[in-house]
Amino acid sequence: MDRLAPLQLFVAAAETGSFSAAARRLDVGAVQASATIARLERELGVRLFERSTRRLRLTDAGEQWLPHARKMLATWADGQAALSDAAGDDRPLSGRLRVSLPSDLGRQHLWRWLEEAAARDGASGSGGLQLELRISDRLADLVQQPVDFAVRYGEPPDSSLVALPLAPANRRVLCASPAYIARHGQPGTPAELRAHDCLRFVLDDSLHGRWRFTSPSGDATTIEATGSRIADDGGLVRQWALAGLGIAYKSRLDVADDLAAGRLVALLPGWLGEPAPLHWMAVGRHRLTPALRRLAGALRERCDLLSGAT
Repeated sequence: MDRLAPLQLFVAAAETGSFSAAARRLDVGAVQASATIARLERELGVRLFERSTRRLRLTDAGEQWLPHARKMLATWADGQAALSDAAGDDRPLSGRLRVSLPSDLGRQHLWRWLEEAAARDGASGSGGLQLELRISDRLADLVQQPVDFAVRYGEPPDSSLVALPLAPANRRVLCASPAYIARHGQPGTPAELRAHDCLRFVLDDSLHGRWRFTSPSGDATTIEATGSRIADDGGLVRQWALAGLGIAYKSRLDVADDLAAGRLVALLPGWLGEPAPLHWMAVGRHRLTPALRRLAGALRERCDLLSGAT
């Protein structure tokens, strides 16, 4: 394991462009990280990084060695996984588990599902497992930020991320409260949304205002949603919809309970909303221990049950 630490730091520093960011990712001191890389360079007899006060970048030798370092770490992780599977590794979750969750689903369900899954796995909150949750719709940078995992809608934005599907078939659904429908009626087609107050969502300063649908005949349609309210928190968009302030275009998982209870009504029957698959994301396969895979499997089961509720 001591021989792997320099490899892990090298790959982390190459991906983050910073010794301090690499140290945060691996939970070691920045001085220790820098010294470890220096020792690795001495052992290899080459300079892996060009250092300056402004930036850190790979040398030609570092660029050449990076894919080999990644392959060695991946091979080690695959070997560990194979041994764990062969031995029926049932060790519970332990250590610090730092996870970034989307705001609406995180507050409604995910935090509770994580607690339940950890309890079933035999993890002890006082001794074995330390759970640290970051709830935000801003896309967590698993390379730069002090989190190990993220639950996020959509496909992984970075090829260095490994994603386990939690709800691969999830889609967005157009919905509004019965009170809103009583006052303004329902749109019959996506084009008729232009006459309605649409509740829009901002993600990382990018407005999600182009709403895509697939017609019953399979044709794709995109409309530019307009309205009087915009928020960067998915939970607030849902609360606005519940309050009758407009039409929301939400992940079905986010509004499943509200649809089942009649607090919200699904609109445009027969039209499919755009895909919104949910994933458990990690930097590198070495983080996906058998216990973590069991946890992701438990979350997937809960997502399936929630989807089936509507």
